[in-house]
This record gives sequence, C-alpha cells and structure tokens, in this order.
Amino acid sequence: MIDRRRHVHPAPPGLPEAAALSSRPRAVVIGGGIAGLSAATGLAERGIAVDLVEREDYLGGRVGGWTEREGGAELAMNRGFHAFFRQYYNLRALLRRVDPELRMLAPVEDYPLIDGAGRRDSFRGLPRTPPWNALAFALRSPTFRLGDLARIDALAAAPLAAVSVPDIYRRLDHMDAETFLKSLNFPDSARHLAFEVFSRSFFAEPAQLSAAELATMFHIYFLGSSEGLIFDVATANFDVSLWNPLRQYLIDHGVRVHLGTSARRIATDPTSKTFHVETESGEVLDGDGVVLALDVGGLQQVVAASPGLGDDPWRDRIRQLRTAPAFVVHRMWLDRPVDSSRPAFLGTAGHEPLDNISVLERYEREAASWARRNHGSVIELHSYATSSETSREAAIEQLHQLYQETGTAGVAHERLLRRSDCPLFAPGMYARRPTVATPQHGLVLAGDGIRIDLPVALMERAATTGFSAANHLLRSWGIAGHELVTVPIRGRSALLRSLAERQGRRRR
Repeated sequence: MIDRRRHVHPAPPGLPEAAALSSRPRAVVIGGGIAGLSAATGLAERGIAVDLVEREDYLGGRVGGWTEREGGAELAMNRGFHAFFRQYYNLRALLRRVDPELRMLAPVEDYPLIDGAGRRDSFRGLPRTPPWNALAFALRSPTFRLGDLARIDALAAAPLAAVSVPDIYRRLDHMDAETFLKSLNFPDSARHLAFEVFSRSFFAEPAQLSAAELATMFHIYFLGSSEGLIFDVATANFDVSLWNPLRQYLIDHGVRVHLGTSARRIATDPTSKTFHVETESGEVLDGDGVVLALDVGGLQQVVAASPGLGDDPWRDRIRQLRTAPAFVVHRMWLDRPVDSSRPAFLGTAGHEPLDNISVLERYEREAASWARRNHGSVIELHSYATSSETSREAAIEQLHQLYQETGTAGVAHERLLRRSDCPLFAPGMYARRPTVATPQHGLVLAGDGIRIDLPVALMERAATTGFSAANHLLRSWGIAGHELVTVPIRGRSALLRSLAERQGRRRR
C-alpha cells in the first residue's frame, strides 16, 4: 500500500457487533470461493452466525487447491497460475487475517512477454508512478517504435489514461475491445502483445470483451495505480498456503463450514422474512440473510430452482449472464529440469493456443520438493479462450519451440483441466449485470461477475463484492461494516481527463 492516492471507502457505521442486538442474526453464504470467503469473514467478525456452503471438498473456488495421488506420488493440484498484485487491497486484507505479514506470498520480479516473432518485453525495473511506467515500457519495448508512437491517436487513447469508474462504462461499454484498440492506431504487434494479455486475463478474445473492461484493467494495473506491475504468488499450493488457515480462522469465529455439498434451492418465508437453504446433502439451513457467491452457472441454477427469489426483471438479468470461452490448464511433471534461466512465468502472444508457461518449482513448495527428489521440473501451460479444437499437442509443440530442452523430457505425471465457468464481460452488458444488492431484502450477490461500481477486477472484484455483500447485510441489521480500499476511482491526470471528455463529446 505505497500509493498515497489509493481510495479508501469508509465502513458503513453501526453497532460494533451482533452481541449488541436483542437476537443474533444468521446468514448462509453459498459458495466458498474468494467472494464467499470474504463475505463469511466480514459477517463472522461482527458476530453473525454463518453457515458456509461449498460444493467442492476444498475452499477457494477457482483459486482452490487439492492433492491427487498416482502410483504412490502425491501431486499438488490447482486450476492454474494466479497473480496477487499489490493493488489487490481487499484480497490482501482478507489474507492478512491469517498471515499479517503475508509470508504466504512471494514476489515474482519479472514476467516477460514474448510474441510470435521472438520479441521480448519485460516489466522489470519500470518506474512505479504513472504515466512514467507506461512511457518507460513503450520506449524500451522492441514492439514499439517512435514512429508508431507518433501515429497513435492521442485523443482516442485518452480514455485509457483518464478512466473514471463507473463513467468509463457509459463511454465505452457499447464497444468491443478489438474495435477500440484499432481506433487508437496502435501498431499491430504492440497491440497484440500489450493489450491482448489484459483481455485474455478475462478468458476472452478482444472481439468478445467490453472496451470499458479493458480500459478499467489498464487503469487498475498500469495508469491508475503506483503500486507497480510486479506481483506476488503463493509459495505453496493454495489449500496449504491460503485457504486451510482461513478455514480455521472462520471456524474459530463460529462459522459452520459445509464442504462437498451444493445449495439446491432457496425457499422464503414471507411472514418471518427468513430464508431456508436446501442442500444436496438433505440439510436445511435457515438464515436471516443469504449471500449467493457462485459462478455464473451455479447462480443461474439456484435462482431457476427458487421461484420466490427476487422479481422478474432481476431473474431475467441473471438468465442473461454469459460464461466466457473455456480455458485449459495443462500441468506436467517432467523427468528432467528446464534450463535454470527460465522465468517463473512467461506470457506469450502469437503462440496459439498457448498463453503462458509457468515453472512451478521456481515458487511453489510442493513442486520444488518434487523437482528436487526427481531431478525434474513441474511445468504448467495455460490456453485461454479456447475452442473445442484446441489440442494438448498444439500447446506442447509451442512449449517445445520456446523451451527446447523440454522436447526430450519424459512426462512422469500429467493433468489436463478444461473448464468453462468464468464470467464473460461482453460489450453492452454492464448496465444489465446484477449488482451486489438485489430487489429482495436479505439477499445479496458476490463474485467476480457481479457489478460493483469500483475499479476492481478478477480476484480483487471477488473479494470486494464479498465484503460489500457482508456490508449490505450488516447495515440492514444496524451493525458496522468493513472499510474497502481501491486504486483511485479516476485517472490521475487532469489534462488527460479533459482530453477524454473531448473524446466523449466527439463520439456523441
């Protein structure tokens, strides 16, 4: 938290905890990912009786971790690489509940990007302060030339440096990211390398992604924050380093954790205004409030099975939510090490279907232990926004081209995960996306696909909506909520904001 311009959103006022009330409220949090864990934490810390329901046998959702066994070997598994950026204030506040110094995280000093022509960009050593970080990146990048920079339409590009949330959605949400980027006159190679990395972080091609989401991400990670572009990674598998300690923290605060069961439907009692959550295991959990912290498919299933929830326009907005194209995580335990010069993380562009390569023993304890014992390496390949034709062989071929020494390595163990459960932020959807608050008293939503008018994205959006959902319920019971922190809610330069206003008037 070095950015002095970070924005603090004060906690809603109220009583210090539920013990000050005549009766203790109960809440059911459905979904044990980052959003649900944040909501459960925010509620339990104020003395609310909480039941947390998670369909998997582990917590963390898409950032969950587990162990598989094969031939006597224990294989630590998760759904792929996650970067814990320094501007993830609310997520890091959640993790500090169990590790105030965040020793479970370690910095990745660089994450180079390489394109199909072999040009390599680096984030190492960039200044932290905008706009000097972007200027330094462009001037030293092999994908930019001074002539290219001169041809960029500065007026059209102004919204990238003058993001104001939620106003940026009024300006750009109607447009897809690819069309917007082409309008800037960015050189093709630079656009492909520098911007597709952001769009594909949402598991979507630029033509499927809202330009407003792209601009907001650029604000969060590049031009709106001086926290820098270096991020941290978990030093052990996610269950060990993050979620098992947080689970114990929640249990110590009275939370009842129900793993391996899904919420089937929610019934409402109009007289008592309480909720009755029926689970697949046959339990019925009663609550004065419910947090739905589910992925798109799970949310749609629960709402469809619960006709008493919300109103028709709200239910229709839930039905309209869409899921991003599938992503593939391919983890291999190789019988020989990769070259010691290989980075922990390499982003790729123009190496379809491959988007990045991780060398897990560079930072993850379980992988490092396996690599030492077996004199090998643990490699992970990611392919985002994939089609059904995306093949294991095509990604491995790209790995062999980039890391030639892997071409002769044997594969001791292998896991291939294909999932399609991330939200899609398509053009024009922002105004119709459901928000944390719902038409029904006591029912709130949380998750990275839920709209919140703050500059947050990905894991940080999940954590922020989770705490916001807790705050909504706490406020309804007269109990104080939790402070939220974000990067600045608008661009740092008054001149660029003025240019963006001119561009907005020109578009209208």
